[in-house]
Amino acid sequence: MPELPEVERAAALLRSIGLNRQIKHVETVEDKIVYAGATHDAFQADEITGRTIKAVGRYGKVFYIELDGEGRHPVLHFGMTGMLQIRGNMPVHYREAPRKASTEWPPRFMKFIIHLGPASSDSGEVTEVAFLDARRLGRIRLCKTPLAEPPISNMGFDPILSMPDMADFSRGVLRRTCPIKALLLDQSFSAGVGNWVADEVLYHARIHPEQRCNTLSEEQIQALHLQIRNICTFAVEVNADDSKFPDNWLFKYRWGKGKKAKEGDDSMLKLPDGRPATIKWITVGGRTSAYVVELQRLLRNSASQKLKKNVDSSQSTSPEIETVRTTRKRVKKETSARKKQRL
Repeated sequence: MPELPEVERAAALLRSIGLNRQIKHVETVEDKIVYAGATHDAFQADEITGRTIKAVGRYGKVFYIELDGEGRHPVLHFGMTGMLQIRGNMPVHYREAPRKASTEWPPRFMKFIIHLGPASSDSGEVTEVAFLDARRLGRIRLCKTPLAEPPISNMGFDPILSMPDMADFSRGVLRRTCPIKALLLDQSFSAGVGNWVADEVLYHARIHPEQRCNTLSEEQIQALHLQIRNICTFAVEVNADDSKFPDNWLFKYRWGKGKKAKEGDDSMLKLPDGRPATIKWITVGGRTSAYVVELQRLLRNSASQKLKKNVDSSQSTSPEIETVRTTRKRVKKETSARKKQRL
């Protein structure tokens, strides 16, 4: 699924071809699943046609087109396989190009095509940009105020736009009891963080994906806070081009599930001491999670667990008090039995 860096790349592409250009014409195809809260006819109608693109924004995995004048604005989500394509170019794909990717027009699985031209006249060069979605898990909406309406209004912090300070972040993590990987995937907590970003963050923070949030140490939370921002920032700076990701990123190796590392194999992730890393896969939060066995250990006897154990221990009854209580019960029972015998 396209995550924060890939969605920012799409938003940047739209900015580069669309800012201050006018929507001359819109083509759509009917899809009652992808069009959410607005029909394809409404998207094609005069509500956006004739308006000029003033900005293209992104929050989490959602991007939106701000238009001039009155009316609603397009708000878009790629889902699992959504992408943009400019006429004459290959689609801007996620990680690997689809097997049947081509420059054919209109493109396969197209949901809409926007025709962009000069805002100052009716003539001039027109650029066509299409929204594609093969699996129909993306969403196309029209919103009056994109940042103040769902889905964006229901999202948590954006690692690039609204990363919380350390104190707020720590409180948000520690009050949860779910596995940390599941929390990172929760868009109401960290908007834009998806499967590969979460795995990358946890790898660099040296945290096991199944570690419970409320068992993390202060040092682990600090590392988590730092790496969420660092990973997302770097990936955005290189325009989500994974060929420019550092060689020590898990991303470069996490896709080869089932391959075993061998000494001297340069295609495998290395540990700090130069040995091949052991990458394993587990399911956390409903998603396949990759982690490095040697560096991301599941700490079951964490500080908070020890604290709970100590509290429970301090609240339990001492052996001396328990002996007295047992004796009293036995004497009371014997006395009651003697009274019944007299009767």
